[in-house]
Amino acid sequence: MLTTRTKRRADQGARALKHVATFYAEVAALPDEDLLDLADIFAGVAGSTISGIAAEEMNKRGISL
Repeated sequence: MLTTRTKRRADQGARALKHVATFYAEVAALPDEDLLDLADIFAGVAGSTISGIAAEEMNKRGISL
């Protein structure tokens, strides 16, 4: 039973990492205009992970709001 639970948690962790990586890739694939819109929408949310990801991608591209 313990090994089943351990395997299930490992699988859940792997799926979560895959989803996060997919989200990062989708944000990176956004055109500049859409990326700026995304950053603007989440700019007012304190500590938002999405705004952090958008800001990171904007820095890579050299664009700002």
